[in-house]
Amino acid sequence: MARLLRSLALLTVRLACRMRLLAFWTLVYGFCVFCTCIVLLKLVWSVVRRPKKTFQWTVRETAPAFLNDTSLGTHCYVRIKESGLRFHYVAAGERGKPLMLFLHGFPEFWFSWRHQLREFKSEFRVVAVDMRGYGESDMPVGMENYKLDYLVADIKDIVEYLGYNRCYIVGHDWGGMIAWLFAIYYPEMVNKLIVLNCPHPSAFIDYTLRHPSQLKKSSYFFFFQLPRLPELMLSINDFKAIKYLFTSHTTGIGRKGCRLTSGDVEAYLYVFSQPGALTGPLNYYRNVFSFLPLNQQDVKSPVLLLWGERDAFLEQEMAENSKLYIKNHFRINMISGASHWLQQDQPDIVNTLIWTFLKESESRKGYRN
Repeated sequence: MARLLRSLALLTVRLACRMRLLAFWTLVYGFCVFCTCIVLLKLVWSVVRRPKKTFQWTVRETAPAFLNDTSLGTHCYVRIKESGLRFHYVAAGERGKPLMLFLHGFPEFWFSWRHQLREFKSEFRVVAVDMRGYGESDMPVGMENYKLDYLVADIKDIVEYLGYNRCYIVGHDWGGMIAWLFAIYYPEMVNKLIVLNCPHPSAFIDYTLRHPSQLKKSSYFFFFQLPRLPELMLSINDFKAIKYLFTSHTTGIGRKGCRLTSGDVEAYLYVFSQPGALTGPLNYYRNVFSFLPLNQQDVKSPVLLLWGERDAFLEQEMAENSKLYIKNHFRINMISGASHWLQQDQPDIVNTLIWTFLKESESRKGYRN
């Protein structure tokens, strides 16, 4: 009788897991269809209003000269033997100093860390990477080449090929996601983890499934699952969507004095107007649902989580929920008036908070703020 009850209990658990999995994928594909319909309506409206301009965009053939500004660092390349991929990065600071590695988000590239490259090169070897599929780094063809475990392995390989076995890692947005995962799977390689406007991956998935407001804000995750159409929508009207992300009142960098200049915007358009330049970054999203939820979740490194309160894409509660997965010193700083593009929006405040965290003793285990 006891054996029968145990078997029934096990069967019930398995059935419940399968039902949750079915509900999850039904949600994914159902919301994908819904978002696609909305986007297609917007496309039709754009064609009606601007029939000649909608499908016109310009490939920027010459990089803005300031991308080679020597005060930002030196442009370098490293080829990883294991993957065969070549990665571009900008580095400053003396070789041999502790490594501080910067990982950008979407749709960005190494340039988003320009304020931090100048700030931290005095005490660190600072390196801002163009991640796989971005900028001057290689763009392997095929969605399967952008699985999250490959993206995390890239960071491990880059750190090692730079001659280090540990680093301070700083990530924003998608770079924050990769930074969280790197700290989870390679804790021995992380001195301290600094994340900007990206919750712990498990906090993100748990919160989003329970809060329709965040599900709505994350609707682009579902739309980006489609082939080709997202690339088209980001390109039409000469990349209007990318311009809007960085400059609009709703989603853009709004702090007076730190708004992107027309030259800064052109730097982004130079990168993403190149043939095929949008597909690699979008493939990050196309693999995300096959990777989550995580089997391993705990972060053992000291963590600083910086959050712009005016983030149009992510709700603040996820930042607080991230502390459930951190087993070490943890600090959250909410920055009033800051947008999602935090390190560019309020660089002075961000840099000050990072310096404070870096100088804090790692012996204060279990601290919460």
